Amino acid sequence: MSDLAVPEARTDTQRIARIELAETAPLQSPYAEADRQQAATDLLAGNAFSPVGLPSGPYVLHLAVREGRLVLDIRDLADAPLHAHLLALGPFRRLIKDYQMVVDSHEQAVTEGASEARIQAIDMGRRGLHNEAAELLQERLNGRVELDFETARRLFTLVCALHQRI
Repeated sequence: MSDLAVPEARTDTQRIARIELAETAPLQSPYAEADRQQAATDLLAGNAFSPVGLPSGPYVLHLAVREGRLVLDIRDLADAPLHAHLLALGPFRRLIKDYQMVVDSHEQAVTEGASEARIQAIDMGRRGLHNEAAELLQERLNGRVELDFETARRLFTLVCALHQRI
């Protein structure tokens, strides 16, 4: 597992303080790995994550993809299990595939020295996919976990990274 943590100086409790990602294989490229690391860093720097019916956090979130499902294993800071949510990946498959294609296109454009306008157009497409996926993730977790839009966007990036590894 990849273990990422945020400093304990924060005082709010409805947040993810540490995230662990199941790792089964390395990511396809250093660019994709940098995207994953940035999403995890940004997520831990500021997020809103409030599981319904669980004691106050902060929380440790173990993310994995198993048997076609996204596993959100929510734990307390001592890593004791609190609750796991399983989400079918079917509704996300098109978005995951499109996101991976956009990341590959961005990497290729940067590597080949493409124009700034082309790189910005690719970035706009990536933001649009992020937004659509964040809305879907919030919808799928509705009534189970309350999370803000930026947290959902960053979690989607991490889901894509996990999906690449399988």
